[in-house]
Amino acid sequence: MKSTPHFDIINLGALGYVQAYQIQRTHLDQVVESRDSSANTLGRVLLVEHPPVITVTRRPDAASHVLADHQTLHDQGVQIHQTDRGGDVTYHGPGQLVCYPILDLNRAKLRLHDYMRLLESVVIDTLAAFNIHAHRHDLGTGVWVTAEDKQQSKICAMGLRVRRWVSMHGLAINVRTNLDHFNLIVPCGLSNRRVTSMLQILGHQNCPTIEQVQPILIAQLESHLTNHLAEHRAPKPHA
Repeated sequence: MKSTPHFDIINLGALGYVQAYQIQRTHLDQVVESRDSSANTLGRVLLVEHPPVITVTRRPDAASHVLADHQTLHDQGVQIHQTDRGGDVTYHGPGQLVCYPILDLNRAKLRLHDYMRLLESVVIDTLAAFNIHAHRHDLGTGVWVTAEDKQQSKICAMGLRVRRWVSMHGLAINVRTNLDHFNLIVPCGLSNRRVTSMLQILGHQNCPTIEQVQPILIAQLESHLTNHLAEHRAPKPHA
């Protein structure tokens, strides 16, 4: 019986965006090279918490979604960097759980669309463990919650890049993030859309720390990947 491929977990702690990006690239190269070995691994998952930073993709209109000028960003201690992930402009900062899965999507039997939906499910189930009802929405990729006034608020942003069918970049869950910093941008290029956090929903007393959310997220990722591979390997019923 074939054992289920696993992934290694690497907690980078608090680390700048550029440094974390270089680490992602190094691990991606290693995962590609490991295809020639007998190692039964899907890759590795990096966990990190960035200092305040706005990342802008190469999409033509993405830069226009940064609303603050450089002086304002400097005054608020927010850096800005271009990125090669998909999507638009987003914000990372303290109190936000960032997860970068560097996974061999061929070994995981995943195409890009299915991988994005799997990540969304992972986050939805992670939030459910803390009594937050979250969902997908046709407003865009990511995970959303519905406020009491029926307005949609994004709690998790996602953006990916795939090279040689190995993924990089990933997702960012707002746990105790400074939501005021999202006013510096048009988050994900979606105007008049709110951003929320676990802290805003649960309050200080009930909101977990990033360290408490991390193992739940990893467990859900492992569970969803295992289930997906089991379904893929299951024999198809005869018509």
